[in-house]
This record gives sequence, C-alpha cells and structure tokens, in this order.
Amino acid sequence: MSLIIQKFGGDALGDKGKGRQSDEADLSGASLHVEKFRHVAEIARATQEKGHQVVVVVSAMGDTTNRLLRMANALSPTPPARELDMLMSTGEQQSIALLAIAIEALGGRSMSFTGPQVGIRTDSVFGKSRIQEIACDALKKAIDDGFIPIVAGFQGLTEEGEITTLGRGGSDITAVALAAALDAKMCEFYKDVDGIFTTDPRVCRGARKIDRISYDEMLELASLGAGVLHSRSVEFAKNYNIPLHVRSFLHDGEGTYVIPEEPAMEDIVVSGVAFNRDEAKITFQGVPDRPGIAAEIFHEIGSAGIIVDMIVQSSAYDGSNDVSFTVGKSDFQRAVDLAQKMNEDLGARKIVTDESICKVSAVGVGMRSHSNVASKMFKALAEAGINIQMISTSEIKISVVIAENELDRAVQTIHEAFAEDREFATMEEKTS
Repeated sequence: MSLIIQKFGGDALGDKGKGRQSDEADLSGASLHVEKFRHVAEIARATQEKGHQVVVVVSAMGDTTNRLLRMANALSPTPPARELDMLMSTGEQQSIALLAIAIEALGGRSMSFTGPQVGIRTDSVFGKSRIQEIACDALKKAIDDGFIPIVAGFQGLTEEGEITTLGRGGSDITAVALAAALDAKMCEFYKDVDGIFTTDPRVCRGARKIDRISYDEMLELASLGAGVLHSRSVEFAKNYNIPLHVRSFLHDGEGTYVIPEEPAMEDIVVSGVAFNRDEAKITFQGVPDRPGIAAEIFHEIGSAGIIVDMIVQSSAYDGSNDVSFTVGKSDFQRAVDLAQKMNEDLGARKIVTDESICKVSAVGVGMRSHSNVASKMFKALAEAGINIQMISTSEIKISVVIAENELDRAVQTIHEAFAEDREFATMEEKTS
C-alpha cells in the first residue's frame, strides 16, 4: 500500500474555480466553501479507495491569509513578528478541521493536525522559518489506523514552544517535507491549472502543458517567475528524490510530473519560458577600474538584506567601468538610496535607474548538449525589434532584461522560435 501526500491550496478551498458563483452563496460565501471542502474530501477519499494511504496538507481558504495580514497592518504599520505568526497560523487551522469534518461526513475516517501537533520543528525566524526536523509518530499512528490525516501547512514550532510560519510557499514545503519524512510514493499538488505549461497561457496562446520536467528545470522556472510551484519546495523534493505531480482539482486528468532528469529530456532544448515583471535596474556609470569596487558595492547592498539578481560590468574604457544590477521592485528605493550614498565615495560619475524593465528566460536541460541556443534566441528577439539590455546565463538557462512593455511580445517570440523546430515538443512527442 503506497502513501500519497496531497496538497490543496487556497484556491481549491476558497471562492475560485469549481462551484457556484459567489452571489448564489449565503453567509458571505460560506455555502460555496462547503461545496469546495466536499469536493476536496471526495478527491482524498477516492484516492484512499484505490488502495493508497493518504495524507492531505492544506492552506488557508482563499484570501484568508491576506485578509488577516491587512487587518494586522490596519492596527499597526509594524505588527510584532511573533504575533503575526500566531495570527497567520489560524487560517490553516480552520481548513484542517473543516476538511476532516467533510471526510467524516462522506463515511471516511479523518483527523486534523496542526504543524506543532505533527511535530514540525523549525528554527526561530518568525515569518520565514525553516524546518529542522519532523517527528511523525502521531501521524504514522493515524495513517496505520486507517485515518486520512489533514495537516496544516505553512506552520511549525520552535524548541521554545513558539509558533512560526514558513514564509512564501510554506504549505508546499510542508507537503514535500512530510513526503520525505514519511517516505511517500508521490507528492501531489492540486491547482486551478492542468499542470506546468511551456509558458503562461495568458501571455502566449501557443503554450502547452509539459508532461514531465526535471527538478533542475522546474527550479529554474520557479525561481524565474513561474508561480505554479515555489522553488524551496522543488529544491526539497530534489534533495530527497520525491516525485511531484502538479495537477488540477477541477478534473481527474494527469498533470505534470516533476522528477529526476531522464536521458530523453535532453532532446528538448527549451522546456519553458518564464518571466518576471518584478525587476528594477540600477547602474553606476563611470566607476573607477580598480580592484575591490564590486566588493564594496555589493557588500553594502547585501548587508542591507537586499537580494541582487543580475549583475553586468562593462569592459573598462578610459579607466572606468559601468556596473549594472537588478533588484526586486520592493527593494528598489532602498537600493537606490544606498547607491546614492556610495556614489561619491566610489568616485562614479552618476547613478542611473530604470523601473520599467522585466526579465524573460528560456530554460531547458537540452541546452547542455545543443549549440547556438543563445544565438537563436537573440536573433528572434532582434527580428522582432526587441532590444536586450542585460544577459545572464547558466548551464540550462538564458535570461535577458528588456523593456517591460515588450514582455508579452518577447515571451511569444522566444516560444515560437523554439516551437517551430519542434524543439519545444512535449515529452510524449519526443518519446513516442
């Protein structure tokens, strides 16, 4: 009997997707939520009836977490981190109890568990804690007794007994961590999409669902802006070799499997095109060409807790360089303030900033074994009249910074450039 971890996010339990329109629901959408919980309960029960053991991990309903955060911020512009974690953890507790009740109502046996009750031990960093260990004794007993345990994602407990939350993507991380701790066969993520696509279908109508994708490719896509899975959960899955299945809660069809790399995957040069609108650029123009300049700049930026994405330094001319880098838009103003303070000490001519940029990236393990991928991508962008401002590469990724108003055209252009030669073929097409 194999064990499957099933993760359901807020959309599966909230006011989007399957179910009646909200104006037909009473009590501010309560009846719609009930229908959603019944639907999720049916999925979990159906999986168990196929002979599997099941553990379900859930997020808070719909917009619950954001609503609680807005209330806290309305009371104080700087609410204490400890109290925020105490507050944020309550959303998942509602979900686990309601889903356990729904499964029991269908004739199943279920039991809800908070993160602390499961034994999820974290470090002491409120708001973005990391899991250190999981003591699964209570969970294993419930599974062995025929229950479907419902676990609250996103939360844990410190050695001092403080409730913590795991930060962005925390419920996904909980699911994968439990899959590793319990030696599960599979970790399924139920979403409001059919799986992982070659790019965002809302931007490119030619986007297609990917059947199978490697951990490394998914890590790159997730870190580059593809929002279906969080990069921390994919990294966890890779480290513990946990297969992931991203699928829809709206139907029973197969989605996308995230698995270790297979030989046939290298036949697909580009697996996906990701993009990120949350980018801004800062340039030090005319920085003296001497050792230590880059160290000075990025020591100050890093010490302020600002994460730098891309960095480009021009070749020296007339004894000076230009140093450009990108940061998230939420960190942009702080980074600009620091740059202006450093400008005079560094001896740069001036600081130039640009908030109207974005990053577009092509990802694929096939880049390791195929030449001219970059030239093909750059040629396609040039023919479309799209100017490249910055370039960054890795073994399986090529990223470019372009003007934000060119994003949609750039995604479509890159996608079409590789699709037309069937280098964008799905795994099924390549292995049939």
